[in-house]
Amino acid sequence: MQTKKESPSLSYVPPNPSYASLVRASKTCEACDLYKNATQTVFGEGPTRAPMVFVGEQPGDQEDRQGHPFVGPAGRVLDAALVEAGIPRDQVYVTNAVKHFKWEPRGKRRIHSKPNAAEIFACHGWLEAELALVKPDVVVCLGATAAQAFLGRTFKITQSRGQLLDGAPWAPKVLATYHPSALLRMMQDPEAYEKAKSEFEADLRTAASVVTFANASRPAKASTESRPRAVPTSTTAASRGRPRRPAAR
Repeated sequence: MQTKKESPSLSYVPPNPSYASLVRASKTCEACDLYKNATQTVFGEGPTRAPMVFVGEQPGDQEDRQGHPFVGPAGRVLDAALVEAGIPRDQVYVTNAVKHFKWEPRGKRRIHSKPNAAEIFACHGWLEAELALVKPDVVVCLGATAAQAFLGRTFKITQSRGQLLDGAPWAPKVLATYHPSALLRMMQDPEAYEKAKSEFEADLRTAASVVTFANASRPAKASTESRPRAVPTSTTAASRGRPRRPAAR
């Protein structure tokens, strides 16, 4: 996404950040008002040198309560699809375009409310810093909000889903597909659900075709009981929050 001004959250990103310093700094972020009603910041998790990064929209109710991304129903859908696509769950990094849960009350329930453009832009600095640190080969955008954060507000999942596109400066490639929550909403229509599920898994295989995983012949099974935490694999610090343009491939 090309912007004329910096995301407000970049002012919270420490110089030469490590994963741990980014997580600590994100807990103090007040770049937009979403922190006021959220339980906590939900930062991305996974290896800090992951070949594939998944970006969703925002944390959900369970993510907000537990403090980890993709641990709710949508996360279980993603885990199952990763297994079907042969993608090792412990070798990918997962995060969201927005790090705080935006919701509205409905009785005793907290119902997801879509973040607006200003909120997405305010949080974009954290996403920039994550990608600068992880340096993935491909970014997989889960849903329209994530896709438009990278590819512009006119991007439509219905028109360009499943295509490997130029991902510069974020990564060599970027691919947009359904958000797992979209599949959950289709479950009352078995035919539509099976079709979307098959397309979703095919899109993940397409994304995986441009990366190499360790022990790829025997992908690790996704687990709904434990989530991989990001553990820095190098003492070399990433450059301040801005992703570098990848070399031509």
